Amino acid sequence: MKIAAAFSALLASAAAFAPQQSARSATQLHETKADLEVLAKKLNPIVGFYDPLNLAEAEFWGESNEATIGFLRHAEIKHGRVAMFAFVGYIAHANGFKFPWAMQMDGSPFPSETNPPALWDTISDDAKWQIFSVIAFLEFWSELSVSGNKHYMRGGKPGDYPDFVSGPEGIPHPVPFSLYDPFKLSKNMSEEKKESRLRAEINNGRLAMIGILGFLSEQTTAGSVPALTGIVQPYSGEPMAPFTTNVLGAPFGL
Repeated sequence: MKIAAAFSALLASAAAFAPQQSARSATQLHETKADLEVLAKKLNPIVGFYDPLNLAEAEFWGESNEATIGFLRHAEIKHGRVAMFAFVGYIAHANGFKFPWAMQMDGSPFPSETNPPALWDTISDDAKWQIFSVIAFLEFWSELSVSGNKHYMRGGKPGDYPDFVSGPEGIPHPVPFSLYDPFKLSKNMSEEKKESRLRAEINNGRLAMIGILGFLSEQTTAGSVPALTGIVQPYSGEPMAPFTTNVLGAPFGL
């Protein structure tokens, strides 16, 4: 699962939400608690608006309530995307799917392990650092506020990922494809259709977050998810640790 989660984080910011590929709207989008209540009814008419921690009225880091809501909305969408990739990746690894070519330059093949967290443990640290470096770049790029993209805490669309662009305000070399829709198949999609797909993505992401945590819970604590007992393999390691050794604690003997 760890390799699925890492790969998912690499792509998560771009999955399933279709930003306009040209002439993005400069309209400010500030959402309020009332907007969240309306959205909640559209997402799940049965549960509706549920905010036991009262986060919809919070003001993080001295920012406005609207900016905080933008942060929370973007965070949920991003975590949902990570969880969807992780859930699908977990199932793929558990069933032995892997690329047929070599994984590393020295010819090392992709592991044959079918226990997803244990599979991640077999990946070399060099390979993991490469994955995390790409993730760090994508995270950096996703926080940019450029002429074609407003930051999600400054009136931009939560879940919208900035296109890769070349030039003075972009990457200093040609970038032929955007991350989400490289072939511009959604360029004629209506705003209503985009909103409908985003609502579906949010619901799928919420379900995937429950699903992947259910897998890991049963793997590390047998019987915690009775429906998965005997289906997922046990795992005695730390599923949330990116490395098998404590990289930060090693200098201190931890």
